[in-house]
Amino acid sequence: MEEKKDPLIKNISFSKPVNMIELVDYEEGRVVSRTLCAKPHVNITLFAFDKDEEISAHTSPGDAMVQVLDGEALININGEKIKAAKGQAVVMPANVPHSVTASTRFKMLLTVVKQPVGIKGL
Repeated sequence: MEEKKDPLIKNISFSKPVNMIELVDYEEGRVVSRTLCAKPHVNITLFAFDKDEEISAHTSPGDAMVQVLDGEALININGEKIKAAKGQAVVMPANVPHSVTASTRFKMLLTVVKQPVGIKGL
């Protein structure tokens, strides 16, 4: 099947099963990412964190859903610490400070959905 020239989703094979965990590799002392979609209203990114690595506290203009694919993480949402393990998901609300820290080596799929910006009434 021919791939589109300007796909909405990139850096992943189309029309076949893909093992998401194998799309990003662990690297010692690093957080590794692979962008699958970067559009005005949706971002989808795979991450691999070495143990104790983190994405420090920040806010996002959209709701952000972490799906843990491997390992365990500590997600801090506005001071509330949440443990998440393989197979679990946590949604971090828009405009609320949050951070993600690897309790063990871990991989996640992050999906951020933002409110469309447009002319009101259309």
